[in-house]
Amino acid sequence: MADTGALAGFSSRLFSVIRFESIIHEFDPWFNYRSTHYMVNNGFYNFLNWFDDRAWYPLGRIVGGTVYPGLMVTSGSIHWVLHTLNIPVHIRDICVFLAPIFSGLTALATYFFTKEIWSAGAGLFAACFIAIVPGYISRSVAGSYDNEGIAIFALMFTYYTWIKAVKTGTVFWGVCTALSYFYMVSAWGGYVFIINLIPLHVFVLLLMRRYSRRIYIAYSTFYIVGLLLSMQIPFVGFQPIRTSEHMAAAGVFALLNAYAALRYIQSHLTKAEFRYFFIISIVASAGLVFLTVVGLTWAGFIAPWSGRFYSLWDTGYAKIHIPIIASVSEHQPTTWVSFFFDLHILVCAFPAGVWFCIRNVNDERVFAVLYAISASYFAGVMVRLMLTLTPIVCVLAAIAFSKTFEVYSKDDSVKSKQKEHSQETKNDRLYDQVGKPKKVNDKPKEQGLGTNIKSTINIAVVMMLMLFAVHCTWVTSSAYSSPSIVLASYNHDGSRTILDDFREAYFWLRQNTHDKARVMSWWDYGYQIAGMGNRTTLVDNNTWNNSHIALVGKAMSSNESAAYDIMRSLDVDYVLVIFGGVIGYSGDDINKFLWMVRIAEGEHPKDIRESDYFTPQGEYRVDAAGSSTLLNCLMYKLSYYRFGQLQLDFRNPPGYDRTRGVEIGNKDFDLTHLEEAYTTEHWLVRIYKVKDLDNRQKVKARRPIKKTMKRHTSKTAKRKQGRIKDKPKIKKGIKKGKKSFSILFFCFLFFFTFSKIFFPLIVSSFSFPFLYIFFSLFLFLF
Repeated sequence: MADTGALAGFSSRLFSVIRFESIIHEFDPWFNYRSTHYMVNNGFYNFLNWFDDRAWYPLGRIVGGTVYPGLMVTSGSIHWVLHTLNIPVHIRDICVFLAPIFSGLTALATYFFTKEIWSAGAGLFAACFIAIVPGYISRSVAGSYDNEGIAIFALMFTYYTWIKAVKTGTVFWGVCTALSYFYMVSAWGGYVFIINLIPLHVFVLLLMRRYSRRIYIAYSTFYIVGLLLSMQIPFVGFQPIRTSEHMAAAGVFALLNAYAALRYIQSHLTKAEFRYFFIISIVASAGLVFLTVVGLTWAGFIAPWSGRFYSLWDTGYAKIHIPIIASVSEHQPTTWVSFFFDLHILVCAFPAGVWFCIRNVNDERVFAVLYAISASYFAGVMVRLMLTLTPIVCVLAAIAFSKTFEVYSKDDSVKSKQKEHSQETKNDRLYDQVGKPKKVNDKPKEQGLGTNIKSTINIAVVMMLMLFAVHCTWVTSSAYSSPSIVLASYNHDGSRTILDDFREAYFWLRQNTHDKARVMSWWDYGYQIAGMGNRTTLVDNNTWNNSHIALVGKAMSSNESAAYDIMRSLDVDYVLVIFGGVIGYSGDDINKFLWMVRIAEGEHPKDIRESDYFTPQGEYRVDAAGSSTLLNCLMYKLSYYRFGQLQLDFRNPPGYDRTRGVEIGNKDFDLTHLEEAYTTEHWLVRIYKVKDLDNRQKVKARRPIKKTMKRHTSKTAKRKQGRIKDKPKIKKGIKKGKKSFSILFFCFLFFFTFSKIFFPLIVSSFSFPFLYIFFSLFLFLF
């Protein structure tokens, strides 16, 4: 049965390949595929040292130190094994079908996990649920080559091995948990959820006085081995011992060892002595740990909580402080509709499973309850974390349905008849002996539910499960199996039209631009431009440099002249924008534009202000009532260039935007510093070339100015223009600042005669004031 669930999980994820083709989906998977292709061609060592000069121009990116390599290594290993067996399979096909394959393995891991917590029957239900539930299919369809495709398997297998380690208390299962955790760390950043949930489980068991030697062996083995292995991933490095997100695991490890030491000391002390020692030890240990953590954080050895962590506790934190996180749609809070859409009937049965675990609690069921509570909170904060909630919902809903069928499928009448028959047989054998008189019980027997009621309930539950299967199939085929780079629309007669503008534009870039061309676009399309277009991009989906992204946002938000200066400073050759006004595509850049403004304002508040792009009434409009700043910015002009001349149908005027449902406000404008290079068939992707600077700037001819002679009177002669006051008079024939030989000779003769003849007489006959006057006159003449 578990194998059937795994097969169902694989086959239900092939709708995208059947309806479209074998192709990589979305945005991030294109970078993962490009990295895997590089690793297969150049080797793992070169992959770790790969400097990608086509990303984040002019900064570049060191790929090996900024990715979780587990996904690439898994695909590369499968490719190597198949080629060793002489089975020639292209790496692209392995990347496309990797997530469906691992979804089958996830179903098996969920079966074993549920079996350890409850029963094998509940495990079968859980395996079938996780195989087809939309909450997991959304990240594991064929072509969705992303980290989550293998990470959920690693997550559930790690939890399974942890439950086995807690139940057996052996080092073997503790090491298996650490190895599975190491694979999870190499695959996805969500490993932080594991390294916080397992310590929380141990801490709660200590509070519930459920400490045992099994828990000590399991957690100590897992933490030590897992800590050492996790630091072998280059992207993780020393984060497990230097970031606040990992400090809870270290604290629980210290607490567990302290508790074990106290249990050992308790056996050697009296009750009064141990109470005094316990109080002193707790106070001293808590103070020491607190001072150590505070001191290391203040000194910079332990990093404080990151902004992404704060956004999990305060849903408005990211919008105010980190708008680039809030701009991603999957980082928005989850609505109730999303819960029902992704989980259907499971979201209703899930609380019943929690109640059954609490009612029959043990060590492993405490873990399931903690997992359910924490995952429910985080899934409500962020849509993306619905992925971590889905497995435990399937497990607990499976427990609820298994318990329901166990109760309402049991036939009580058969047991009562067997009991009466055994009693009669016993009396027949002892007919000749005097028996004790039977006690008469006047209380009426409790009547169980009738067979008809039980059958009705079972049929109703089966009907709900059938509706769940239909819902999952419909959601998978219609909502989660459409690649974002290939769009499809349906006509009135039911026929389908394929819109392949994205690949058309990227192919044009690849074929018609030079190899080193630099393309500026919003960061959403960076991975696709590099993966399909093979051209250099300024920003991409890694979003590690907020300042660089803000500079691109500033260029898009500024007028054409200011944006041209920014593009020239970044050596931009082409600009790519997404425009959905022709076909009604709502995910275009005009709808994302306000996030560009907000991110740019965060770095350049003096140049960009969000309020300038709204009307005085606070509306964001692109029609004639829109803000003048918006109607003249670069993004507006690149999106609506020549669109004012296009009339889509006879009912609407030229320049009618189908996405916004209005006629644009600025139609008649020309581009000065850019020129249109290519526009796809349905105007979905528009590419512009940045013009070079002119060799010589055009200077307007000026008329010569005629000078008129002004007559000056005796009163205004001294005030005429250009006259220098106190101008020195220069004699003809003698240059200023130079002395002739005759003057020098005369001065030398005068000084010699004065010093030999007249100076002794003057000193002997005249007074000092006379000498002072004489020498002053002499210096003045010289």
